[in-house]
Amino acid sequence: MSKRALQKYLKELKKGELEEQLIDLYLRFPVVKEYYDFVFNPKEDKLVQEAKTKISNEYFPLKRRRPKARRSVAQKYIKHFNKLGVEPALIADVMLFNMEIAQSYALEKNVPDAFYKSMSNSFKEAVHFVSTNGLLPEFKTRIIKVYSQTQEQQWLFEEEFSRALDIID
Repeated sequence: MSKRALQKYLKELKKGELEEQLIDLYLRFPVVKEYYDFVFNPKEDKLVQEAKTKISNEYFPLKRRRPKARRSVAQKYIKHFNKLGVEPALIADVMLFNMEIAQSYALEKNVPDAFYKSMSNSFKEAVHFVSTNGLLPEFKTRIIKVYSQTQEQQWLFEEEFSRALDIID
């Protein structure tokens, strides 16, 4: 169904019928429920803290012995936060937290080359996100700290990390 057809259909409905459909959607689909819960009671700090806990658990698990170290966990949260419309500063905070926790993990463990490549992509995305949302003054020191850590730890793909910084110069 196209957007135009949906608008036409919704205009034909009476207010009560429209309310019934919205309540039905709210009850049937957890995504709709989550969206309306967020819109009417945005507990952004709670969501961000939950995301940070899950991300750190990927690298330093509390219940299992071996870390999974999946970048995708952080990426899912970031994508979800963008869909919900979470404040960009909080999304940038999660992006940089993911990089910082990954650097702590890389200090302790021997990680494959793919790990460095994916972290390079994460860094590039974080720098781009911060610069496009005008958050550079707030996050510049953290970005530079993450970059300098990659240099000190002699991460692979150093060139890509430095190219990502060219955006903010």
